[in-house]
Amino acid sequence: MSYLTKGFKSHSSVMCKVAGSLFKAHTLKNTFGINEQFKISRASSQLSSEKTGSYSYIVVGAGSAGCVLANRLTEDPHSTVLLLEAGPKDTLLGSIRLMWKIHMPAALTYNLCDEKYNWYYHTTPQRHMDSRVMYWPRGRVWGGSSSLNAMVYIRGHAEDYNRWSREGALGWDYEHCLPYFKKAQTHELGPDQYRGGNGPLHVSRGKTNHPLHQAFLEAAQQAGYPFTDDMNGYQQEGFGWMDMTIHKGQRWSTASAYLRPAISRPNFSVAEKTLVTKILFQGTKCIGIEYVKNGQRKKVFANKEVILSGGAINSPQLLMLSGIGNADDLKKLGIPVVCHLPGVGQNLQDHLEVYVQQKCTKPITLYSAQKPLNMVRIGLEWLWKFTGEGATAHLESGGFIRSEPGVPHPDIQFHFLPSQVIDHGRVASTMEAYQVHVGPMRSTSVGWLKLKSSDPNDHPIIEPNYLSTERDIWEFRQCVKLTREIFAQKAFEKFRGPEIQPGNHVQSDKDIDAFIRQKADSAYHPSCTCKMGQPSDSTAVVDPQTKVIGVENLRVVDASIMPSVVTGNLNAPTIMIAEKAADIIKGLPSLQEKNVPVYKPKTLETQR
Repeated sequence: MSYLTKGFKSHSSVMCKVAGSLFKAHTLKNTFGINEQFKISRASSQLSSEKTGSYSYIVVGAGSAGCVLANRLTEDPHSTVLLLEAGPKDTLLGSIRLMWKIHMPAALTYNLCDEKYNWYYHTTPQRHMDSRVMYWPRGRVWGGSSSLNAMVYIRGHAEDYNRWSREGALGWDYEHCLPYFKKAQTHELGPDQYRGGNGPLHVSRGKTNHPLHQAFLEAAQQAGYPFTDDMNGYQQEGFGWMDMTIHKGQRWSTASAYLRPAISRPNFSVAEKTLVTKILFQGTKCIGIEYVKNGQRKKVFANKEVILSGGAINSPQLLMLSGIGNADDLKKLGIPVVCHLPGVGQNLQDHLEVYVQQKCTKPITLYSAQKPLNMVRIGLEWLWKFTGEGATAHLESGGFIRSEPGVPHPDIQFHFLPSQVIDHGRVASTMEAYQVHVGPMRSTSVGWLKLKSSDPNDHPIIEPNYLSTERDIWEFRQCVKLTREIFAQKAFEKFRGPEIQPGNHVQSDKDIDAFIRQKADSAYHPSCTCKMGQPSDSTAVVDPQTKVIGVENLRVVDASIMPSVVTGNLNAPTIMIAEKAADIIKGLPSLQEKNVPVYKPKTLETQR
């Protein structure tokens, strides 16, 4: 998602020099807390295997789940934790300002399009999408994808979690998940029956009050949809203001929320630029991991458990590299089989989305903010005070609706942006325009991933199998038609220029379907590849305690264990999963909140 950052591209070196001089100024004033940060840096650089060689827990992946686990498990001073991350730190010389490409909310597309902090995955050619190869960025840095994402905080619908329970993830229904969303969160509007008020993860609302956001929300109501004051609370259905993981003008990743506050604990060690290549077993008992750092291959051992938190691609990949997966596939690659678990890498689910774009007749979009001088001005303000147009991701409004009568809860999501995005933000905006990102939430197309080879450095084969069902094609058609209806409302009259995308020439179902095949892209929500379920389910990979079925002392805790994809963005649910799993690992009883009310439409006979 690109809007503000394109102008930065050609002025990156200028910004780095500016950041450097500002860094020196702040150091002189001692406002950086630099000494504390250097302490942190030293602590994190010590790979504790040099001290002990074994830990209570080894967590693989310092991403959205791994940082949570590391923090919560080291709350027990008797447990030692080693956290391993393949990518680098998210700071430079202890400073977040010097890593503004990560921490400035408006700069998010830099790392979405850069291999330095990103696994930079690609899918197979998609046969139902004109054989397009789809780009899948995934975080490879402290904070994982929470250091790359668009900072949208969406929990999903209560019925997603009740469905998980029906799918075999017993104890993961809404009343057992809501308390962990709240435990994680401090919402700037304060706690209530749905929001948390005392957690590490700061969540805020947008501050720009942009007239195009106002027009979007007004137009949605003119089209007959309700306004919801909290789509993460009582009522997801409708349109309203987005929650965002932004705190005091900075991206609030899990590295900021969970990792840095815990890093000085004496029982916590973290290593970056460390690629885990294999899980070590004695028979079917997990005893540690093998990793490569600075070109050297080493082993480190866990007294209690190894926990994989690499995400929906890396976790199943590491399981298969270590001999856990479909035995026939592993044998073909010469990998000794530890446990035949055919569900590993299967059940791959993602959200596709498309951009419906409209030219804006007034010069109020983010287009002018992308001019070089404006970019430098915006960057300077953010570097100095963490304020201004650099302090938001600009995705401040959105909504959820049902695609047709009879659908019990929303299955289409909207993100509105007062700017134009082209090719994941890799191409600069060309005009004053606004757009909505829209896509189905519970697509019926399901894919898979498999190893390309036994080399841990080779990316796996990723086959999402997009648009492989008639239902998915129909839902996307609805997405375009319903978005056009909202954009045609009176609230947009004073802003509405010609439609850019799909374009007025695209009207028939056949033409809309062709547009979707050519322009839809991943919303970056891969999940479900290590499905949680009952041990009797041959497609399940972990049980409801997050333990890998068929082996001992090994868990997976990340978005890969979702039984099915949720209705919304995945960062908040992934953090919730890790908070809940931490209590399970500690042997604590699950938190529970019964009978929390959830909105239901008065009738399912109408679409809205």
